[in-house]
Amino acid sequence: MTISENLTEVQNRIDDSLRRAGRPPQAATLIAVSKTKPVSMILEAYRAGIRDFGENKVQELTEKREQLPSDIRWHMIGHLQRNKVKYLIGNVALIHGVDSLRLAEEISRESVKKSVETDILIEVNAAGEESKFGAAPEETPALVEAISRLPAVHIKGLMTIAPYTENPEENRKYFRALKQLSVDITRKNVDNVSMSVLSMGMTNDFGVAVEEGATYVRVGTGIFGLRSRGSAVTDGPADSE
Repeated sequence: MTISENLTEVQNRIDDSLRRAGRPPQAATLIAVSKTKPVSMILEAYRAGIRDFGENKVQELTEKREQLPSDIRWHMIGHLQRNKVKYLIGNVALIHGVDSLRLAEEISRESVKKSVETDILIEVNAAGEESKFGAAPEETPALVEAISRLPAVHIKGLMTIAPYTENPEENRKYFRALKQLSVDITRKNVDNVSMSVLSMGMTNDFGVAVEEGATYVRVGTGIFGLRSRGSAVTDGPADSE
């Protein structure tokens, strides 16, 4: 199947999940995870109507951004190192993986320096996996409150990377827990904090994630096929799509 055909199939599955959950059409947006993929493949997805693309590495994101249409919304979905923040600020629509106050402080400093406002999500390690980044669910409300006081940084919601599994139903409890955590944080009415975004669900489990409230799903293999580098592995435990 072509990239365009894959996109149609993925979008149809998102729409079906929204209907099953009684959610409005277009309540969940597809992020095409384009890490390791060439510009030509990204352009094919762009021509098919995709405007949100996700990358794991800062250098790859910034290089691709320079070569591609300016209306693309770039999402940083991988683990972000503090020493790479300065290259990212001003070049991205949303940073998904903020999991510490120190990282948020660096994002704030660079944003102030460049006179830009930066939207972020707090990454939550919903399943408590040792191999994953992310704040523990019980520590997330306090982290949100601490980050909310920083200038030029705006929390828009939560993100999680659920365990890799062949059975997407096994991850439903993690998606449901992230949704509940967002509701609990919303009730606190913290200034400069919105919980309107839930970034959860990848190629293997995005349908279940949408049923449980995802507003962004991150799909790479389901659109572009298997990884072009390394062995033919789809969404592994440490993956971001």
